Amino acid sequence: MEYEIKPGANLYRANLEKAYLYGADLKGADLRGANLYRANLQGADLRGANLYGADLKGAYLKGANLKEAKLSGADLYRANLEKAYLYRANLKIADLKGADLKGADLYRANLEGADLYRANLEGAYLKGANFEGADLRGANLKGADLDDILQDAFMKLKEKKH
Repeated sequence: MEYEIKPGANLYRANLEKAYLYGADLKGADLRGANLYRANLQGADLRGANLYGADLKGAYLKGANLKEAKLSGADLYRANLEKAYLYRANLKIADLKGADLKGADLYRANLEGADLYRANLEGAYLKGANFEGADLRGANLKGADLDDILQDAFMKLKEKKH
């Protein structure tokens, strides 16, 4: 059975486990608490979508557009976000353990308190991203743009000394 999902769709708590949503237009969709376990969202347009508390464990989001998406509290354990566009996305307290963010654009993304344990951030663009309180233990940061993050950390250390 096929269904048409339109931009801005109300998919609150929808069960989309293992759904094939390749290139789907989900702009502004309400996906709060949705089950997207192992869903294929490669190249999907999720700009401004609300994925608060959604289950995206093992989801395939390679090249997806998540500009300004709300992913606070989302479970992205071992999700593939390679080359995903996460400009100004809210990933506050998101579970990104073991996630693949290779080459992802996280410009000005909020990752405050996010769990990035053993995440792959190789070559990721992290300028202006907020990593305050984030767990980056074991994360691969090879070739990632860390200038702003290191500068912020240095400024905080400097403030603590005074």
